[in-house]
Amino acid sequence: MSFYLNDCGIVCALGASRDEVRDALLRGASGVLPTTRYSPARELPLGQAAVTGLPAVDHLPPAQRSRNNQLVLAALAQIRPAVDAAIARHGADRVGVVLGTSTSGIAETELALKAMQEQGALPPQFHYGQQEMGSPAGMLAAELGISGPAYVHSSACSSSAKAMASAARLIAMGLCDAVVTGGADSLCGFTVAGFSALESVSAERCNPLSANRKGINIGEGAALFLMSREPAAVALCGWGESSDGHHISAPDPSGAGAKLAIGQALQRAGLEAAQIDYVNLHGTATPQNDAMEAGVVADLFGAAVPVSSTKPLTGHTLGAAAAIEAALCWLLMQDDNPQGHLPPQLWDGAADPALPALNVAAPGTNLGRPLRRALSNSFAFGGSNAALVLGRMA
Repeated sequence: MSFYLNDCGIVCALGASRDEVRDALLRGASGVLPTTRYSPARELPLGQAAVTGLPAVDHLPPAQRSRNNQLVLAALAQIRPAVDAAIARHGADRVGVVLGTSTSGIAETELALKAMQEQGALPPQFHYGQQEMGSPAGMLAAELGISGPAYVHSSACSSSAKAMASAARLIAMGLCDAVVTGGADSLCGFTVAGFSALESVSAERCNPLSANRKGINIGEGAALFLMSREPAAVALCGWGESSDGHHISAPDPSGAGAKLAIGQALQRAGLEAAQIDYVNLHGTATPQNDAMEAGVVADLFGAAVPVSSTKPLTGHTLGAAAAIEAALCWLLMQDDNPQGHLPPQLWDGAADPALPALNVAAPGTNLGRPLRRALSNSFAFGGSNAALVLGRMA
């Protein structure tokens, strides 16, 4: 069974619309830029979405007023006509919301605590609910006036991949006819400081698979899909999920869990590894993640399949990463990419000799035919692994 991705909205460091993101993606234009906005004592490259111009949240209850929810609304605006049509067609109780996030409104709490330190009291506009993980789904359901299932996955970097898998299950079980699914995460000092404490943050643009890789660049953004059984150009054809149970922050170096998730995704899609046109790597540019993933991809797909990490373009958007990277694949599976241009990887080209050789897509790389089948990997803290297979159906 295919679960069609009828429409897609995206906002990230590459742009605030599908056209902006697609154009920047094909040019290999990075949105990862140095700033001290979230680390005043240290300039770091971060993938910031538009700082201004996001939708207002003044009409929302105080508990739902956050930058994270602004990003969700910005992505929703791009697909709102399709979502409203689905609600009218199926009924408000037959449309659900499943999202992924890892930060929710933590940034608002940071600002509130700073104000309390300076002024002795929390600001009146602060509400604890702003940082609750379920806030984006509750806000979106209320905004759309729907009463189907609405919930959030929060499993670090696999969050929105798991959300999309859950959306497909809701449709397969007959609980929903359509689901708004994807993810959002917003930058905040908490995550920048946390990853810095783990010595996982690079002071330069991240450099996946390189012998010179030094860690991640954190980013932010949102991507939403309208998923249903109604035919469309692109579908979620398969997904896989597994748990390493190996370490709180390091992947199992054997890659057993990652292989299990990828194998499940291929099996659900009814595909062999050789039928995949492109692999979107999790590709964080940390030593252990890249070593594990390169080994898994080489073992399963060999050295010929084109691969890339798009994190040097967008930053690592944490709980939104899987949805944003699926959206990048969705954009390049549309009819306006007949030559099958692939998401490029920006790096120094100094391949780590300790890793298996992979076919890394440079800017301008194309298949010479439409991109039909893409695999996107997400490997999170705690060994939470997820893989998605997207297919062009036309």
